[in-house]
Amino acid sequence: MHVSASTVSLTVSDVHASRDFFVTHLGYEVAMADDGFCSLTRKDAGVDLVLLRKGTEVLPAEQRDREAGGLILAFTVTDLHAEETRLRAADAPITMPLREEPWGERLFQMTDPNGVVVQLVEWASPDHPEDRDQDLGARVITPSAENVTVSPNATMTGLASPSRGSAELSTWTVTMEAGATGPEHSISREQVWTVTAGVLEVTCDGRGQQVSAGQTLILPADRTRRIHAHEQVQAHVSMPSDGVASVPGTEGSRELPWAR
Repeated sequence: MHVSASTVSLTVSDVHASRDFFVTHLGYEVAMADDGFCSLTRKDAGVDLVLLRKGTEVLPAEQRDREAGGLILAFTVTDLHAEETRLRAADAPITMPLREEPWGERLFQMTDPNGVVVQLVEWASPDHPEDRDQDLGARVITPSAENVTVSPNATMTGLASPSRGSAELSTWTVTMEAGATGPEHSISREQVWTVTAGVLEVTCDGRGQQVSAGQTLILPADRTRRIHAHEQVQAHVSMPSDGVASVPGTEGSRELPWAR
């Protein structure tokens, strides 16, 4: 058997929504389109897609009400980290952050408006320097500009994290200018702060405490805290990689971008 092309047909409720998702975020082009139908293609060797509206008479009667549920559409790519950075900047619906499996698979997932799960995958290669480090059980991480997050009160530089090879911990550095005060918030996991320059004042559950250069502060999980810099401060922070932040008086939680 010789296969000359591959196509996946997906039955969805809203053809236009899935079409826009694949064209905007994954580089697909519309090859053909009609009412309730759209054919998408790429110029590379990626699989072509056909989108069919649920209930269309093109489908056999017993298939018309089925949708693309329980399916993962996986694409193997190069430079997975760059793809995740690009897609986050485009506000793509990333529903599983970048992670690395013990067998050498790196991946993250998006979910399109119709619930179609798209997985981008990169496999570890012994020819890549970072992958050789992992074969030896160690990895060296060099901070870069894309790992820096600047907020109104501080600058965070991501070091180890799930997207940069760490399986369990996230670590980063914090720089705060004199007089800066962070927002009141809580973190779902324990954090360890080691101040390397300056003096921090940390208010936790209403009690204030100063932490000077050379000292380490352990902040328990789920405690409301606020951090103030008396002078320019630098600190190194670590926590379990699944920690998320919450702000009193608001619903839900959010990831820390520098710790992903």
